[in-house]
Amino acid sequence: MNELKKEKMRGEIELNTCYNENCLDTMAKMPDCFVDLTVTSPPYDDLRKYKGFSFDFESVSKELYRVTKKGGTVVWVVGDKTIKGCETGTSFRQALGFMDAGFNLSDTMIFEKTNPLPTDKKYRYYQCFEYMFVLTKGKAKTFNPQTEPTVGTGKKYKSSWGRDETDKMIISTGKERVVSDKKCRRNIFRYGISLNVATKDKFAFKHPAIFPEKLAEDHIISWSNEGDLVYDCFAGSGTTAKMSIINKRNWIASEMSKDYCEIIAERTQSNNFAKVEVGGLFSFLDNEARH
Repeated sequence: MNELKKEKMRGEIELNTCYNENCLDTMAKMPDCFVDLTVTSPPYDDLRKYKGFSFDFESVSKELYRVTKKGGTVVWVVGDKTIKGCETGTSFRQALGFMDAGFNLSDTMIFEKTNPLPTDKKYRYYQCFEYMFVLTKGKAKTFNPQTEPTVGTGKKYKSSWGRDETDKMIISTGKERVVSDKKCRRNIFRYGISLNVATKDKFAFKHPAIFPEKLAEDHIISWSNEGDLVYDCFAGSGTTAKMSIINKRNWIASEMSKDYCEIIAERTQSNNFAKVEVGGLFSFLDNEARH
């Protein structure tokens, strides 16, 4: 597609819509600096069949950079396949690829699965996590830090530890301080992945790799505000779209599979989610003829 045709297509995008097409076709409709936040998990390393679909990482990373607003964020949830005892390293290559595309690698977070499927591995420990790379276009414009309870709530301290100018560990004393009841969460987030834990939408498990609704929600709340636009370029079962609706964000989803798009339509249009006032249109575009 030449540049002139690309420019003509841009600006024809509709909000709160699932596009049954390649995400590159969807992003081609978007103007520059359009999306506040992307939360997605790509079909990596052939770990699942995904109806036979694959993607061109370099093209996707460049387009994501173009359509992301200055200060916007991409959360990229990814892991690695193990072949003959060796992990592929796909996750690290993609993180570096995003940096080559212009993104800052703001944080390397961990998605720890509280109930992973046991595997018969005699040469290493059970795998129970995936990476959540938090990538920003410049400095993040939005960060709404989530908190968790503090173990030592109410305790009083006069001393604390740190390092001096030579990097030597030291103990310092000063004014008495009281430990607050909450602190900022650390960057290892724990989620269950089973039915009624990841989601109560049983039909969503027609997709082979649904990720937890709470995972999507935590990132949507952390890196965007109400009324912002959230994108999922590999929408799968529509978890990001559903949690965007619940949290009063606009959304756009791209999904190649017609079957998965039907799951997305059901999830986003159930429980009166479509009545949430977030602006734009609420629709499902069937572009099956493009495939």
